[in-house]
Amino acid sequence: MDQTANLQERRYDLDWLRVLAVLLLVPFHVALIFVLDPNSIMYIKDVFNSPVLDEAAGFVHMWHMPVFFAISGAATCFALGLRSSGQYIRERFLRLLIPFIFGVLTFIPVTTYIHYIGKPNAPTLWEHYLGFFRIDPNHLDGYNGTFTPAHLWFILFLFVFSLAGLPLFLVLRTEKGQRVIKSLASVTQVPASLIMWGIPLALIASIDLLGDKNPLYYFAVFFYGYLLASDSRFPKSIDRLTWFALAYGIFEAVFRVWTPQWRYPDWSVQWMILGLMYEMGRWLLALAVLGLGHRFLNFSGKLLRYASEAAMPFYLLHMTFSTLVGYFVIKLHTPVFVKYPLIVLLATGLTLAAYELLVRHWNLMRMLFGMKLLKKDAPLPARVVADSSRT
Repeated sequence: MDQTANLQERRYDLDWLRVLAVLLLVPFHVALIFVLDPNSIMYIKDVFNSPVLDEAAGFVHMWHMPVFFAISGAATCFALGLRSSGQYIRERFLRLLIPFIFGVLTFIPVTTYIHYIGKPNAPTLWEHYLGFFRIDPNHLDGYNGTFTPAHLWFILFLFVFSLAGLPLFLVLRTEKGQRVIKSLASVTQVPASLIMWGIPLALIASIDLLGDKNPLYYFAVFFYGYLLASDSRFPKSIDRLTWFALAYGIFEAVFRVWTPQWRYPDWSVQWMILGLMYEMGRWLLALAVLGLGHRFLNFSGKLLRYASEAAMPFYLLHMTFSTLVGYFVIKLHTPVFVKYPLIVLLATGLTLAAYELLVRHWNLMRMLFGMKLLKKDAPLPARVVADSSRT
């Protein structure tokens, strides 16, 4: 029996994981409002530093983006099973590059301007907008008013990865490439072999390239995602590893709080051991999330159909509303445990309202937000797209 994954099969678990990962972005980014470390990028900050939210955000950071990229790699595997390479490239331009350009030209400059409001000698919005398109390679965070992709770096990376990786993915679709995948899938029937996939990730992560946005690291995870979707035996291996992966990932998340890597000199023995442990924890937590999704989320429904379509616009807009709501709420004389959930709820609600009122029903906006167009006089689509790379 051919073990190659049936590309027509519905992977509702990946759709759910994508939706839940997108929704988690609001609690994650809002937490950074209360983390005063300047490396935790958010365009407004409270005056109070919350160690609890700092550690919670650190835990989410361990697995959140790896899961995003792994799902997106899986989506590429599914997409190439249904489309020619030319159709795939065209879709990447429509679903990724256009929303990226639109966001950079519109709501990203507005988002980065919010932290200037009310400050002495602050530029006008128009002055900030003009200065926004100056590029300072040393300050791509946008804190000094120059260009930043902000949270849209993920969309840009996906676009580049999709095109750069296409020749490799096409080779893997040949008869010889399929033999390689089948051999690899056979090896991973010993679940511990999947753990070893984390070692290359740890080595790549040690390369100092764009900080925590290392493109080599995330391309490797994207490639892993493609592989894991290319044969039906990979998900079964992940299932068998899920509980161990989750246990180790949680252990490492707690251990790193007690013994952080930064306490030791770079490339010292302790630094390397702790770095390897951390990166293995990231990989295993990502596998655990994929395994839990495969076990418990492989079902559909109206909610998933709606949320799956809304995921891309929600991703694009959530940072603007989180920043705007946060700007007003942090001025309240209330404790963090009141401010934090208030910002999360309001930002989530406003983002969904903006999607429903300004995006969902209008074809021009759907195109700019990377969505499929509505056919004339047709009802809104109630479908789930197996394209996780659209977030």
